[in-house]
Amino acid sequence: MGKVIVILVVILAIAFAVLIYYRTVNVLKSIDKMLDDAVNNQFSEDNFTESQMSKLESKMYRYLTAGETARNKISKEQNAVKALVSDISHQTKTPIANILLYTDLLNEQSGLNKNAKELISNINIQTEKLNFLIQSLVKVSRLENGIVEVVPRKNLINDLFDNIDFTQAAIQKHIELTVENAGDLTAVFDLKWTGEALSNIIDNALKYTPDGGRVNVSASEYEMFVRIDIADTGIGIREEETTKIFMRFYRSPSVSDEKGVGIGLYLVREIISKEGGYVKVSSNIGRGSIFSVFLPKN
Repeated sequence: MGKVIVILVVILAIAFAVLIYYRTVNVLKSIDKMLDDAVNNQFSEDNFTESQMSKLESKMYRYLTAGETARNKISKEQNAVKALVSDISHQTKTPIANILLYTDLLNEQSGLNKNAKELISNINIQTEKLNFLIQSLVKVSRLENGIVEVVPRKNLINDLFDNIDFTQAAIQKHIELTVENAGDLTAVFDLKWTGEALSNIIDNALKYTPDGGRVNVSASEYEMFVRIDIADTGIGIREEETTKIFMRFYRSPSVSDEKGVGIGLYLVREIISKEGGYVKVSSNIGRGSIFSVFLPKN
C-alpha cells in the first residue's frame, strides 16, 4: 500500500511538473509574441485579454500598452511640430522679403539725410539677422524632430570641398583661404548636410579672423575616421568656453559685437553626430583655432 501511495505521489509530481512546464512555455510564447509585435510596431490591445493571462503576462501587457500609448503621443507631437515648423517657415518668408524690398527701395530715394540712411541700414541688418535666425531654427527643429533626415553615404571628401565657396568672403576681408586637395579620400556622410556643417565652421573662421589672416581647410586619414581640419589665425577661444560654444544660443562675451545668434556650431554638432562622427576644437587666444570634424570611413 505504501508503495502505491509513493508511486501515485511521484506520478502526481511529474504531472504537476509537466503542467507547470507547458504553462511556462505558453507564457513565454505569449510574451515573445507581444515583444515581436512591439518591435514591429504591430502591438495592439485587441490582441490580448487579461483573463487569458498570467500575472506576469498581464504586467508585460500593461507595460507594452503604456509604451504604445507613449509612442502614439510622441508621434502626434512630432506631427504637430512638423506643422508648426512648416507654418513658421512659410508665414515669415513673405513679410521678411517685403521688409528687405522696402528698405532697398527707401535706400534708393534721393534727398535722404545721413540719419535716415543709418536707420534704413539698421532695419536691413536686423531683418537679415531675423531671417537667419528663423532659417537656422527651422533647420535645427527639422533635424531634431526627424523631419529632415541625415542620410550618410560613401562620398569623396573633394566633392564636399567643391561645394564650399567662400572665395568672395575671404577676398573682402583680405584673408588667405586655402582648401587642400583631399585626393581620393572617402568617408561616410550626407553631402548636403555635412556641407552645411563645414560652411558654418568656415564662416565663423572668416568672421573671427582679422584682415590679412589665414584660414586653411585640410583632410587626413585615420584607421576608422577621416579628419577634416579648419584652421584659422583668428582671435581664438578661451579654454573654459570650448565646451560651451556648441550649446544652442551660446555666444562668447568677447564676440557679442559680431553678427550671429549662436546656433551655427550647435547645428554643426547635431549634423555630425547624426552621421556617427564628432567635432572637437583646440584654440589659443590671439593665435587662432582648429576645428576638427571626424567622419566615419565605414
